[in-house]
Amino acid sequence: MQPAIRVTNLVKSFGNQRALNSVTLEIMPGEMVALIGASGSGKSTLLRHLAGLIVADKDSASEVVVHGRTVQSGGRLARDIRSVRANIGVVFQQFNLVGRLPVITNVMAGMLSRVSLIRGMFRLFLHSEYLLGQEALNRVGIGERAAQRASTLSGGQQQRAAIARTLVQRAKVVLADEPIASLDPESSRRVMEILATIHREDRSTVVVSLHQVNVAIKYCPRTIALRRGDVVFDGPSTQLTPALLRDLYGAEADEILALPDHISLLQERTDNVVPLHSQPSPATQAAQTG
Repeated sequence: MQPAIRVTNLVKSFGNQRALNSVTLEIMPGEMVALIGASGSGKSTLLRHLAGLIVADKDSASEVVVHGRTVQSGGRLARDIRSVRANIGVVFQQFNLVGRLPVITNVMAGMLSRVSLIRGMFRLFLHSEYLLGQEALNRVGIGERAAQRASTLSGGQQQRAAIARTLVQRAKVVLADEPIASLDPESSRRVMEILATIHREDRSTVVVSLHQVNVAIKYCPRTIALRRGDVVFDGPSTQLTPALLRDLYGAEADEILALPDHISLLQERTDNVVPLHSQPSPATQAAQTG
């Protein structure tokens, strides 16, 4: 089986600082993979290379291929990069929505790679295409918000709208760059559940960068750990014990382990709440105390 993503000798420098150091990896179709690492480890830089948003060092031996099509090679984007990007959906930490436009209009931006330039410029979408956009919003649980300005949504709702945009795009590969970093616990849980559902139901390949190791273990069977531009671990997420992280990261492991796992904390609080139907009624309480 051909890999969904193949990265070979990916090298990226910013000035004198090496961000990625000959990264080589393969991700198979239908995998859900977490990228973890301390700040500055290269997670976002790697994802941006996969999406063709930035290029590797010029004249390097770097190559990125997605579903058999070259994204970039030797520090140069493929000539047909626009059509290649059509199959790569990107979910950013900052949502990248146009706040003054309705939510449905933002979602329809996912179709721009499949419509003509004129139709895209003037937002001339067919009724059937708008129905696909509404269906995508329904899938992420905010269908009733379609006509609202994007700026009126909460952070979690905006992130779900951004995910709906990738659904409309029908992307085979979804890259999520720290999608829950700025969200509250409940919104974080919903976003991760939606990404897991897309992976499961649409058989999409999902790569998500995360700070919280426990979230990676909960949602992603495989984890790739980066440290200062190098891949230091690539394997089952269940192997990511605190001891292993300290072996991999040394003192940097404290930064990773110290980050709270809001989703697990939310679940613990939920588990400790006594369901309303199990609580005694006022009349029962009075009888018990009488």
